Amino acid sequence: MATNHLHRLRRTVRLDKENAWIAGVCAGFAKAFGTDPAFVRVGVIVTALFLPKITIAAYLIAWAVLDE
Repeated sequence: MATNHLHRLRRTVRLDKENAWIAGVCAGFAKAFGTDPAFVRVGVIVTALFLPKITIAAYLIAWAVLDE
């Protein structure tokens, strides 16, 4: 069941190297949701202020799991 969700996520969200600042994770999520990458980046930064370990871990996992 978990592999099904991961497969669906990997089909929907891809790393966006064209608009990337670091790894393309925020740009990839922004492209999948049809929004500006700046909004996603600000959201990640604000989340990192309150939950830094979780945010960094989630970013690194997304970077490792998502395709280009």
